[in-house]
Amino acid sequence: MKQQNTRLYEGMYILSAHLSEDARTKAFEKIKEQITSRGGQISKIHDQGRRRLAYEINRHREGYYYLVYFTLLPSFLTELNEEYRRTEDLLRYLITQTDKVMDELKFKQLPEV
Repeated sequence: MKQQNTRLYEGMYILSAHLSEDARTKAFEKIKEQITSRGGQISKIHDQGRRRLAYEINRHREGYYYLVYFTLLPSFLTELNEEYRRTEDLLRYLITQTDKVMDELKFKQLPEV
């Protein structure tokens, strides 16, 4: 059930591919804990696995991608952003407000060039 004034967000997180499986699990658990410790609720997680980055980030060419849907009071987004900026293993992240949780990720086939 949605708390009053909470909003649904979609967060894309890219963790360093240099992490061991155990370290990556701990880093992702910390990301989730930063949401839930502020009263947020995680609705769905899409583990996209290890993928090549579109461009190099701090000498990294690959990263582990996670798409997380969660509800949170908007007033906590600033705190969340500050925490994420200090997380070394998090190469990039993007949080956007969304209307619905995607149960399944489907991508359109791009036309041949």
